[in-house]
Amino acid sequence: MTSHPERKTAAPSNPFADVAQGVSADAFAILGPHRQGDDLWIRVVQPSAQSVAVHIGSEWHAMSERAERGLFELLRPRARDADIPAYRLRITFGDGRAVDLDDPYRYGPVFSDYDLHLFNEGTLHRAFERFGAHRVRVGSTTGVHFAVWAPNAQRVSLVGAFNGWDGRVHPMRHRLPSGVWELFVPDLPDGELYKFEIRTREGHLLTKSDPFGFSFERPPATASIVRETSGYEWSDAAWVEARAGHGEWLEEPMAVYEVHLGSWARVPGEGHRPMTYRELADRLPGYVKDLGFTHIELLPVMEHPFTPSWGYQVLGFFAPTSRFGPPEDFKYFVDRCHQAGLGVVLDWVPGHFPRDAHGLACFDGTALYEHDDPRQGEHQDWGTLIFNYGRNEVRSFLLSNALFWLEEYHVDGLRVDAVASMLYLDYSRRNGEWIPNRFGGRENLEAIEFLQRLNILTHGEHPGTVMAAEESTAWPGVSRPVHLGGLGFTYKWNMGWMHDMLKYLREDPVHRRWHHDLVTFPMLYAFSENFVLPLSHDEVVYGKAALLSKMPGDLWQRYATLRTFLGYMWGHPGKKLLFMGGEFGQWREWNHDHSLDWHLLDDDAHAGIRRFVQALNWHYRAEPALHERDFTPDGFRWIDCHDNENSVVSFVRYAKDPRNAVVMVFNFTPVPRHDYRIGVPAAGFYAELLNSDAAMFGGSNLGNAGGLTTQPNAMHGFEQSLTLTVPPAGCLLLKRRD
Repeated sequence: MTSHPERKTAAPSNPFADVAQGVSADAFAILGPHRQGDDLWIRVVQPSAQSVAVHIGSEWHAMSERAERGLFELLRPRARDADIPAYRLRITFGDGRAVDLDDPYRYGPVFSDYDLHLFNEGTLHRAFERFGAHRVRVGSTTGVHFAVWAPNAQRVSLVGAFNGWDGRVHPMRHRLPSGVWELFVPDLPDGELYKFEIRTREGHLLTKSDPFGFSFERPPATASIVRETSGYEWSDAAWVEARAGHGEWLEEPMAVYEVHLGSWARVPGEGHRPMTYRELADRLPGYVKDLGFTHIELLPVMEHPFTPSWGYQVLGFFAPTSRFGPPEDFKYFVDRCHQAGLGVVLDWVPGHFPRDAHGLACFDGTALYEHDDPRQGEHQDWGTLIFNYGRNEVRSFLLSNALFWLEEYHVDGLRVDAVASMLYLDYSRRNGEWIPNRFGGRENLEAIEFLQRLNILTHGEHPGTVMAAEESTAWPGVSRPVHLGGLGFTYKWNMGWMHDMLKYLREDPVHRRWHHDLVTFPMLYAFSENFVLPLSHDEVVYGKAALLSKMPGDLWQRYATLRTFLGYMWGHPGKKLLFMGGEFGQWREWNHDHSLDWHLLDDDAHAGIRRFVQALNWHYRAEPALHERDFTPDGFRWIDCHDNENSVVSFVRYAKDPRNAVVMVFNFTPVPRHDYRIGVPAAGFYAELLNSDAAMFGGSNLGNAGGLTTQPNAMHGFEQSLTLTVPPAGCLLLKRRD
């Protein structure tokens, strides 16, 4: 149910008719108990009822149906001195079925004036505690409180199976001038489906899912679900406490395994269905931990109507998708990751939302969450709508959503999708298709302010969590503090490094010497931001081919080149991110409808790539030089970046303690380099800690017999040097031993 035509009714002539016909903007003025002089009136609207009775004290009193069909009332004369009594209703339907219930219209408002004020000024940072469906206690009565923002609606009603999806039965209270509508429904159980029926100013009826819904039906069904999720008992207190005292991850190893939950592994015996959150919790954390990664990053798990969007077109911003189980099962998944010592990062999409009729688009008949002008409010590339970041209530919605995932689901950070599309008013637009800011520029000033507030809020409220930006332009200061003019993110994805390296590796090795600058250029800006080096899902879809398939040459060269590329990524300054399947060299391009090709691990070459990634992560975590100074120039020095003729590069990575420096050498051709001399920082024996050409990784076992001793021959600005055998399409990791 998403929308339907307006019911054909006669023009209302009085407030009673308005309520009975479902067009009243103030049903609370009629329904429930009301004093009129010495008399007490109780009124209820039940269009499908044959009769209604009221139970007061120990007696039942039949209500009279007014001329306005479906509107019942009871008069208690001369009730001036009595308090308004507690009462219950008995609704009898034409089929003889009778239902006893408490009357929602005998209760006052729940939403405080102060919270409404904060919401309207954009500072109700935990709006999820007030909006949506919450089980609360009012006096001695327990029920569910609903609240929704629809300032331009003529009437908003709660609808569900409990009232026959009839918008006349449960009209909500309008809290003027906030634009918020609320209703407390006593005794409503968990599991009830619900939506909001909205009557627009033009008289159209819209049926909308709850923007703050915490649980949804499994798509393609779209109703929100009343669900109490706060009862989950977490077992990750030690992890959360350690994270809070940890500070940021800037000097720590951070290797992220990116996952699409629906296609990591499927269940062959049951029609290749996706695994549930609980099934994934029993397998995925152990697998990722064994590989040596520190974090799991999930493509958006927020509820989305269209599976092929991979979660990037969100409608249920406050609900994990029901495709894999209920909300508490996703909590269990996060809990198990933390118990395994793994952080969990979620992709988060505040840049746009889809147009589905049951969602945020034109929510109350007007452009509410989005801009009204398509030059500001539409993403032409994706066919989606852009949030209006300048609207206070929209900021409350989005900022609350970020905190919600950090607090309610204990996640350790958010990767903000498509930041560039938020920052630029002319993003993917031609002249005349966008509106300049108040200074005549192309920068989206409201989005900039929103992102700065977002990062101040999340880092301040939850130290130790990370905020990463997928930002593909040269926007300055993405990962610099807000007080210094930056956007305040912890990290920025290094899209330039990724594009340059993939372009370089697609070249035939014979031609790579003419493209050597693609390897070396990223170091010119490597310390301008706190970078994450991503090899993400975006690089293995839509005809781009899997990582292994991008490598030219015969089979041996492809395997060897992929290992060397991964070695270069782990050696290069910056945190690491690898999409699932890349760790064992999947051949097939990623398909969200299919499992990874796990059978490839039966092949020694693919198992060797997996062992190499495992070894990379082990050394990455063990060697301070590979992570302590990722973001300062004193952590890196080229040994030789000019040997384009051999397509070989070498460098030193430094730790805070210079004795922990490591040397790395990369040969991007399938030709072994014998007697290859490089300068090194100090005299002594250099152990060969890692060689991508080792037989255990699928290589030819060409190397340096475990290590070499320096010679007092100056080279590359160093007084000492090593004469190495550099394996074909291989990389070496060396460290001086006393």
